[in-house]
Amino acid sequence: MKQQKSKQILKLMNNLQERTKELTCLYQIEELLLDSVIPLEDLLIKVARVLPSGFQFPDVCRARVVYNNKIYQAEDFQASSRELCADIKVQGRNVGRISVFYIKEVPSVNWGLFLKEEIKLINTIADRISYTIIHKTMKQIYEEWEVAKEEFSKTGTEEWHVIVNMLRRTDKHAYLYISQKMLQHLCWRGVDEANRLMDQPATEKGKDGLGTRTEINRPTLKQTSDDILNMSEEVFRIASRNLSGKQILSFIHRWLQQDKLRFFIKTIDNPGSSLNEIIHAITRFQYIEAEGAELSASIEKGLRVSLIRRFLSEQLEFIKIAKKHIGIRDYYQLVNRIIYPANSRGKLGGKTAGLILASRILAKSPEYTGQFGDLRVPKTWFITSDSLINFMHDNNYEEMNDQKYKEIDEIAFEYPNIVQIFKNSHFAPEIVKGLSSVIDDFGNRPIIVRSSSLLEDRLGAAFSGKYKSLFLANQGSKEERLEALMDAIAEVYASTFSPDAILYRTERGLLDFHEEMGIMIQEVVGTQIGDYFLPTFAGVAFSCNEFRWSSRIRREDGLVRLVPGLGTRAVDRVSNDYPVLIAPGNPELRVNVTPDQILHYSPKMIDVINLSGNRFETLEISRMLKEFGNDIPGIHYLLSVCEENHLHTPTNTLQLNFAKDNLIVTFEGLVRDTRFISQIETILAILEKEIGSPVDIEFAHDGTNLYLLQCRPQSHSQAFKPASIPDDIPEENIIFSANRYISNGQVPDISTIVYVDPKAYCRMTDLSEYQAVGQAVGRLNMILPRRQFILIGPGRWGSRGDIKLGVSVTYSDINNTAMLIEIANKKGDYVPELSFGTHFFQDMVESSIRYLPLYPDEESVIFNERFLLESPNMLPEILPQYARLSDTIHVIDVPGTANGMVLSILMNGEVEKAVGYLRKTG
Repeated sequence: MKQQKSKQILKLMNNLQERTKELTCLYQIEELLLDSVIPLEDLLIKVARVLPSGFQFPDVCRARVVYNNKIYQAEDFQASSRELCADIKVQGRNVGRISVFYIKEVPSVNWGLFLKEEIKLINTIADRISYTIIHKTMKQIYEEWEVAKEEFSKTGTEEWHVIVNMLRRTDKHAYLYISQKMLQHLCWRGVDEANRLMDQPATEKGKDGLGTRTEINRPTLKQTSDDILNMSEEVFRIASRNLSGKQILSFIHRWLQQDKLRFFIKTIDNPGSSLNEIIHAITRFQYIEAEGAELSASIEKGLRVSLIRRFLSEQLEFIKIAKKHIGIRDYYQLVNRIIYPANSRGKLGGKTAGLILASRILAKSPEYTGQFGDLRVPKTWFITSDSLINFMHDNNYEEMNDQKYKEIDEIAFEYPNIVQIFKNSHFAPEIVKGLSSVIDDFGNRPIIVRSSSLLEDRLGAAFSGKYKSLFLANQGSKEERLEALMDAIAEVYASTFSPDAILYRTERGLLDFHEEMGIMIQEVVGTQIGDYFLPTFAGVAFSCNEFRWSSRIRREDGLVRLVPGLGTRAVDRVSNDYPVLIAPGNPELRVNVTPDQILHYSPKMIDVINLSGNRFETLEISRMLKEFGNDIPGIHYLLSVCEENHLHTPTNTLQLNFAKDNLIVTFEGLVRDTRFISQIETILAILEKEIGSPVDIEFAHDGTNLYLLQCRPQSHSQAFKPASIPDDIPEENIIFSANRYISNGQVPDISTIVYVDPKAYCRMTDLSEYQAVGQAVGRLNMILPRRQFILIGPGRWGSRGDIKLGVSVTYSDINNTAMLIEIANKKGDYVPELSFGTHFFQDMVESSIRYLPLYPDEESVIFNERFLLESPNMLPEILPQYARLSDTIHVIDVPGTANGMVLSILMNGEVEKAVGYLRKTG
């Protein structure tokens, strides 16, 4: 133990000695560079002599400095293959290099011959030399400018002549740049002399006396440096004969300003530039632009496209839209909140891209100030998409990239284990450091970790709910909060390999795409109310209403799903509660009209963040209102009071008695007394117009301001025409009919019905048996012919919550069905939710899976339960391992049971009527 401690002390002393050498070396070089008298050439030689003293083995270390193609080194210099180098950059251009060599073999460390601190040292010295070069160059320019001004005052030479002559002597790069720009301008003006000069190199004669322009396959003659300089002089002589001195001076000033920005153009347009280099260039550009430098319109447009491609998306449809709305200045604040690995070339992902585009479209719209000037975007940090690749590489998980090519059963079986593996992995130090800054920035405010993959939220593939988004209370010590944040990020990373996500990619031909996962870390919108944190309300809105509860509601009237508290209950199907549905274009047409309906279908639960318990939690709204009703901002806009089967809406909180009133969440005050609905309608209309596609947005409101959380192209199916329903269908051929919440279309030629009997499902008592029903449905989904079968069963399929109130499935368990029919039985409390707009429902819409709710207990409908229960059940034959569920799951071969007939379903939303009946084929 004592020996081990001695080794640790010795190692510490060695490290301190090395740091002392590096600091001494840096100090000596700093002293040299601050000497304004020594010529630059002498300085660089001295740097080459001093630099080896800062390295671990100075006796066998040699250094060399190259600047403007000239070499500066000590007398005993030797080169070798054991090299460490750093570029010297001035205004974004490489003008030289510092190199350090070991001329003999030396011991190596894990990452090579040179220590990490030595790599940092040589980069620091390269930066200091760059600043010295700039300083000495600027000093020389200033001195020559003073001489030039004196010459100008004595001789009367035009000012532009003085500037051009000075540039020729001090900055040939800038001189040649403005002469080239001047030549192009003169040619554009149609100056014949300029056009002849432009053609001159191409028309000089070769040795055979033939002009090279006549030989299209012959290279043009290469011009020497002197030729180019002489040509530049001629350019300005031509300019003086065709432009006024004032015009020439104006052009020179503009082009010199543009030349200052060439580093920016070069960095952004270079596909090899790392994200760090691009962010550094944007920061420099911000300061230079503040001094008055401007880009030409064409260059700015090109840079807009390049920045969109580097940060947001390479999808051409997105770039075409985004380049009109996202400017260079829009990246100024963004780049300060990006976390990325070393040498990153990742993007911010689709969810981030959609939010940035939507916020810029709205901020620059004419309606912004008047209609939604209170619109906000929550404070957000971003992790680049390639951080997932680095995470997997650092933890040796590369083999998981093949997970997507396995069978879906195997993927589903292994996924929970992958989640745990990821959650027990480590992050790179630079990512941990960035996340530490995130924790400091947010303090103790709750946050949400959201996925933002490259494929997510793009046109044609929304990936709604396929990847994880996780709320964090963000309470406790900094170490605890940081650990919880990394744990959540790892879980979001793992969701890349979830069965639903992989199946979704497979169906859309995206399986072979190299998917990467960006991360958004977003501040949760809301207010602390007691021990809880929540927004006043939240929801999701769609510009296109796919399923309409009234024939008077148009597709373009849109849809809003509103819930009190966090918006999770608006986008997830829940088994025991309801959101409030509103069509913004026709808000007076509500789904529920009578007091009994409004009371029954109003939200009863609320999702919140429990700060004291450090967790996400679901509470009864009645309890929340009794304890904290007076503290929730704007709560009266959400509530109505029910008295003697009559509802009335308060105009302020003072009219509410939270302890005694029977309070119902209706959002009536929000619709009637605020501009919220018109705001949402306007936002949806603007975004749909500019993006060129129906959109869906997620939002939250803290009682004062509306916050935009997400925007993406809306999943939508083709517009189906209402089916013509014959009046003469024999009643014995009708399997079911419906007259509530009907959409348009038809589902013909169904050969198989999978029927989950609501009564048998209700009688089950074992949780594992409920789960087995969902598993059996998933197996049937894989076996039965795609789009030739329908699913019929109780309650809300695919919901979170009480498994007894609906079959427990995910999208991958139903993706091959032609239709999902949910049965509402009064006995058993099976009530379908109009879940238009949930992630589950959006998947069905996008995949053209039709939906219909059935209410078999109503007298005006037909429900042939006898056919469904007494027809031969194919389940034991198809899935013998689930034969025990034959009383609950019935698999019916329709042609085999009905003398060759098939099931057809006709739906007509205009007359609110649907029918499923047996008919002959052909």
